Amino acid sequence: MRTMDFTTEQPDCCQVGDYLEVEENQLPTSYWYMLEHAYGASTNYKNRERLQTRRGKVTKIWKDDRFNYITLEFDEEDVK
Repeated sequence: MRTMDFTTEQPDCCQVGDYLEVEENQLPTSYWYMLEHAYGASTNYKNRERLQTRRGKVTKIWKDDRFNYITLEFDEEDVK
């Protein structure tokens, strides 16, 4: 399984156990992902780190001192 964190301004947009779709966006040298309905965005990932699937399961909703996060788990091998 592979997990990814998405920053969000709407942590109450979903619940643990929900499935969300993600959209891939390309930059000149990397990729980033947007949660459906623009609920949140990922950091940038290199070409070799691209997602193979576009649907993930919410496993955690949390926050730190600066941001709210939604963690999704994808049914694919983790990239190291």
